[in-house]
Amino acid sequence: MSRVTFVKTDDRRHGVEACVGALGINPVKGKEVLIKPNFNTADPTPGSTHNDTLMALVDTLWNMGARSISLGERSYPPTLEVMQQKGVIPLLQQKDVRILNFDDLNKKDWVEFKPKGSHWPKGFRIARPVLEAECLVSTCCLKTHQYGGVFTLSLKLHVGVVPTSRNGFKYMTQLHQSPHQRKMIAEINEPFSPQLVVMDAIDAFVDGGPMTGKRAKADAFLAATDRVALDAVGVALLKYLGSNDQIMNRPIFSQEQLARAVELGLGAASPAAIELKPVGPQSEEYCAALGEVLQRG
Repeated sequence: MSRVTFVKTDDRRHGVEACVGALGINPVKGKEVLIKPNFNTADPTPGSTHNDTLMALVDTLWNMGARSISLGERSYPPTLEVMQQKGVIPLLQQKDVRILNFDDLNKKDWVEFKPKGSHWPKGFRIARPVLEAECLVSTCCLKTHQYGGVFTLSLKLHVGVVPTSRNGFKYMTQLHQSPHQRKMIAEINEPFSPQLVVMDAIDAFVDGGPMTGKRAKADAFLAATDRVALDAVGVALLKYLGSNDQIMNRPIFSQEQLARAVELGLGAASPAAIELKPVGPQSEEYCAALGEVLQRG
């Protein structure tokens, strides 16, 4: 069973601490930790990771005994500009977090993969710091994706570990022009595995996205070690809120991102393989309703 913890809250610090703590694990103690946030752009949450969520996550990881913490990202606009617009650089520096701008990586630090059966025409590359991280912690938002992805949760988050034309590669053009985009999103997740994934679902896009879209309040935080399980619950939450036809009219595990991830053995293969755990009595009723949506698919 893949556990996904669920906290009903509108407080980001409480959400992070409670959902991570309820997993009952500590994969970061004594480890060099790399955080992968959602800094695709600097648009307000859920367009990007909320600064309060990021700072709460950093504090939580330090309190769990991380030996060091770094943050690594490759944004859609120049990454440094996104970080400056969000104002996170001084906040991270104050908390002794090293910043890794993947735009600055040398070509040799984009490691090539050519998996058998991949829908990437000539394979793809992954940022070396992600592959070599002792402990990878990813934090995503809850939102739909109007440019072919359908939704952008933890699997889609990791498109930011693949290079762009700024790095001398045309992978993003290949991705967004391919009819297999959603399968390709799953495939880039195969070479690595986060030890912890946290979803800020206080605010959501139920249509549009990933930068701007139709907003809804979900008032929830979720955590897991299984990207597929977390994304399945995330899609269930979008269904619960009321989303677009691509979400509402397709079974959760028939979504191509999830179906391909299951084929690759990246996580839970069905709702029956997911343990959705409410954190605190205030979360029980909400979590039960969400669980019913998940089970129905």
